[in-house]
Amino acid sequence: MSLFLDVDGTLLDIAPTPDTVVVPDGLLDTLNALHAALDGAVAIVSGRRHADLKALFRGTQAVIVAEHGAAASIPLPALRAGRGGRVPPALVAALRRFASRHPNTLLELKGHGAALHVRRAPEAAAPARRLAESLADAYRGRVRLLRGKAVFEFIAAGVSKGRGIEALMDEPEFRGRTPYVIGDDVTDEDGFAVANRLGGVSLRVGSSDLRMAGSAARYTIAGPRQLRKWLRDSAERLLAAKRAARGNLPARRAS
Repeated sequence: MSLFLDVDGTLLDIAPTPDTVVVPDGLLDTLNALHAALDGAVAIVSGRRHADLKALFRGTQAVIVAEHGAAASIPLPALRAGRGGRVPPALVAALRRFASRHPNTLLELKGHGAALHVRRAPEAAAPARRLAESLADAYRGRVRLLRGKAVFEFIAAGVSKGRGIEALMDEPEFRGRTPYVIGDDVTDEDGFAVANRLGGVSLRVGSSDLRMAGSAARYTIAGPRQLRKWLRDSAERLLAAKRAARGNLPARRAS
């Protein structure tokens, strides 16, 4: 078993803005317990910037894959080819102009992407969608448009969470393990597809009807709180099994 975990809406409850999320007490301990139980095969795979993830999960031993696979806390040679892409400056300028004209929208700039958040400005959602779709068409082949929960995000064309997960699956800690990919949004669909193709588990957080959600995920769980409990219980169970297995090892003869 190997774990690939999204952050917002998955490990953490959704907040009005990216910088107001709360990391619940005990979550870091759970992640590190899973890291120990799974011999290091735990990764946080998020659209957030790498620096933001390091700050949120300070002290975590999990591998961090940021910006939908464009950056990682360990060298991933398989991702190198797709890392050079940047969102065109003219596209960013158009998003910046939109945000300046629409109060309570938020433009989040990243090394390999840009995200226009409209959660606090629902009246701007429709014009934001029209702008995003026109920009996606104008820069076709250079960028991908991800339509998330109250966010329109552009990333470089060669970047995806699926590619990031596949690259990690080549690493010694993850190689040969069954992937469990867990997320809550359209940005996780590439990862779900990888899990399905490799005979793993694709778990969507927060949607009870996968057909209505149009998701590739094969399983659901009610929300982040329920997921955190499942992860905590799984860590305890896996560690107990690991201790039991060690206790059943035959004693070594003295040399």
